[in-house]
Parts: sequence; structure tokens; C-alpha cells
Amino acid sequence: MVALCLPSLHLFFYPSSSFRSSFYSPYKTPISLPKLCASLIAREEVPEAEEPPLPSSLRGVDRKPSSIPEGAVTPLSVDFNAWYLDVIAKAELADYGPVRGTMVIRPYGYAIWEAIQEYLNAKFKETGHSNMYFPQFIPYSFIEKEASHVEGFSPELAVVTIGGGKELEEKLVVRPTSETIVNHMFTQWIQSYRDLPIMINQWANVTRWEMRTKPFIRTLEFLWQEGHTAHATAEEAEKEALQMIDVYKKFAYEQAAIPVIAGRKSKAETFAGASCTYTIEAMMGDRKALQAGTSHNLGQNFSRAFETQVVIVPIWKKGNERIGVLSTAASVEQILKSAEIKVKIDNSEQRTPGWKFNFWEMKGVPVRIEIGPRDVANGSVVVSRRDVPGKLGKDLGISMEPSVLIAHVKSTLEDVQASLLRRATLFRDRNIVDVSSYEELKEAISQGKWARGPWSASLCHLDNPSDVEEQKVKEETGATIRCFPFDQPEGSKVCFMTGNPAEQVAIFARSY
Repeated sequence: MVALCLPSLHLFFYPSSSFRSSFYSPYKTPISLPKLCASLIAREEVPEAEEPPLPSSLRGVDRKPSSIPEGAVTPLSVDFNAWYLDVIAKAELADYGPVRGTMVIRPYGYAIWEAIQEYLNAKFKETGHSNMYFPQFIPYSFIEKEASHVEGFSPELAVVTIGGGKELEEKLVVRPTSETIVNHMFTQWIQSYRDLPIMINQWANVTRWEMRTKPFIRTLEFLWQEGHTAHATAEEAEKEALQMIDVYKKFAYEQAAIPVIAGRKSKAETFAGASCTYTIEAMMGDRKALQAGTSHNLGQNFSRAFETQVVIVPIWKKGNERIGVLSTAASVEQILKSAEIKVKIDNSEQRTPGWKFNFWEMKGVPVRIEIGPRDVANGSVVVSRRDVPGKLGKDLGISMEPSVLIAHVKSTLEDVQASLLRRATLFRDRNIVDVSSYEELKEAISQGKWARGPWSASLCHLDNPSDVEEQKVKEETGATIRCFPFDQPEGSKVCFMTGNPAEQVAIFARSY
């Protein structure tokens, strides 16, 4: 199963008894938009310009440090949580819903999700998946069939007991994930090995009754994508699970500029009911870990992210300059659209150019084109890149000649993408500490960093792994094993916890 959430894709199979020995399924899980948003808007510096106000529903007198003016964006270095909420509000990504723990995804936030869908949907179809849709309501008896699955999800279930004014004969669960209902249908559709493989995908919403919520990271209801497959052999299922986690990893690096670490989960952190879970882990700006996407091999236990790439800001002072500037801006827009560059003109007259600069930077638009009367006369434009503030990020006098302008904008977009990835990779690597003892791990975690060290106490592929030591780390430090990275150092290793030989290093971190 694979899953991608807004901030997912799952593949499941729970075969009927007659096929239990021969059918397998990988399961992949969600990519979170939270990380994508953080990547798109993770620039702390803001220009000295008029700022758009915060929506009243996202203002909080006790949320923003007292030294920060009301309505301003909290600097990331002062308070990451406040900065995160401020940017979501001022970039108009989302707002809080009337039910506690829910959110309303605003057009710009949803447009990011649509861009993610557009990219990944093509990748899924390239690998042989077809889109389907399954009911949102699932019989409670389906959830109960798999003991570890119901145990893992029980605290988060939303259960319906009344329908049409009458008590239901059987309780219904509002979809927390779809493996049980998909399994039920697979057992109807699969009569022999000739019906395999089955490879389907679903874009849907799921509900999990989270007690502590955060927009785009943890909400009661969220959007995701889940893929489900059934295979004739364990080898095929494993190949599919690894292939899909690689799709997620490439998306994170190449489209979202997020340097995730791909690897395998420990048994204690494996998806409820799965044989093994693969993951991509991202480091947020506060150095907490965020599970950005997962791929689960269920064995036989179950039957570029920018929506707008360029914004054009026309600038004029005198009324007789307006028509010429807007006409030129429209021409530049058409030139860029002809090269399939996603572009938007901000020709609103209620806001100043400085306000617009700041607004579109918060929305994560990587390139801004400024056009004024002098530019119109010279047949040129000013191209500004979001990741480099001030004059250093401005290219003056770029010709409007189509081949020159298109080449320059495409090159700048590629440079911004590479710059964001380099910056995020440097931040990640600077905050991962290699440890060789439990004391060193505790020190690293206490500093808010990730700890990486040899570990043999709990491995996903062991028949009877013990998670006693892993639980000790969690209780004493608040950190969990995020993954056993696919990229492993060579040479002999000794588990820093038990002193036994270790085949792999594990990464520990606190998470959301």
C-alpha cells in the first residue's frame, strides 16, 4: 500500500484463505503537504514592505511572542511554530474549520495539492496503477478482522452509530485508511493467479481523531492518495513497495526540494498490520522529524510542486503609464505561457508593489518579474528570485525577446530549485549527529538534533524483534527510530545500546 496525504498512496491485500499462501501486497503511505509548504515558504527574511494582515481566525494573543507586532510574520528564528502558522495564514493556504481539529484548505493551498496530484498521478499510471474510488464508510467488522490493525487505529476511529434517525445494526467507521475494504473487494475480484497483479490508486480524504492537531501536519480529516496492489509472489510485492518509495523520494528531491532520508522502519514503528514499512523522513525547520511518505509491504496480513512559478508585478505611478505597462505585462505573460511556465499577473490596484512583493514571496512563488514604464521603453524586465533577498537577487535589463526571456526564466527557476535543495540538505546534515553511545544519543536529542548510530536491538526483518530498548529510548528522550536508512556506511559496527554486532545504523529523532 502506498499513501500520500495533504500533506499519500497505499497498496493492500488481505487474501481469502484459498489464496493466502500465494498473494502478497505492498502498501505505501502518505506524503505530507506540510513539508511541501514548509519548503515553498521557508524563507525567514521579509522585505521592508507593507504586509497583508492576518485573518482574525488565525490570530492568537498568546501565540505570537510579545515583541512581534500584531499582524507581522514571526521570524522563524524566534518561534518556528508561530512562524509556521503565520505563513499558512498570510499566504492564504488554509484556515481553521468550525470543528476543532479541522481545517479549510483555501484555493492557493489546494492548488499546491492539485500540482502534487498532477505530477504523481502521471508517475503512478506509468507504473501501471489505475484510479478507483471506495466508500468512505467501512463496516466495523472489517476493522476487527485484523487484530494489530484495529489495535493501531482504535484510538483514532470516528464511528457512526445512527443513520436516518435510527440506530444502525452494525457500527460504521469513517475511513481512517482503506486496506480493509480494499481487501474485501480484492477477495471478490481475485479468483486465481491469472487475475494478478491488481494495481489501483485512490485520491480521497480520511478521518483520524487526533487529539493534538496542527494545520497540514495533523488534522482530524485530511486529503491523501492511497494505492493498493495484489501480487502473486512476495518478491513482486517487495519490488513494488521499494519502487513506490523511490517515486516518493524523487518527488521530494526533484519537485519539492526536500532532502528526505529513505529507509526502513523498525518493527515498533511499522504500520499497524504490515510486515514491513519503508519511509522517507524529512527534517522540519524546528529539527523535528516528519514522516513524508511511507510504503508498506503487507505480506499476507491483509487481503514541481509550485503552482505559480512566476508572478508579474506591473508598476506605474501616472495614469498615462498604466495601459502601456499592463499591455507589456500581458505580452510577457503570453511569452512565458507559450513555454509552459506557470505565470500570473498581479494587476490589482488596491495594493502597493511592495505589498505584492511580500505577499507572493510568502506564497512561495520562486520568481518575480517587475515591469515599469522605463522597462517598457527599454524592452526589458527585472527578474527577481525569491531565495536571494535584496539587490543580489535581482537581474536588471533582461530582454523581452522571447528566446532570451524564456531561457533566463527557466534557468532561474532551475537555480532556485537547486538552491532550496542545497540549503535544506545543509540544514539537515548539520543537524544529524553520529553517536556511538546511549549518552551521546541523549545529548544529541536534548539539543533538538537527530542521532544516527549502530543499532541491532529491533529490526523489521527479524522474526522476533524486541523493542524493549527502543521503548526505553522513547520514554527517556522522546525520540523514536525514524528509519534504518537505505544508504548505510560500510565497515563493522557495534550497537551503541547492547554492545552486540550491528548490521545497520538507525536514525533517532523527536517527531510531530
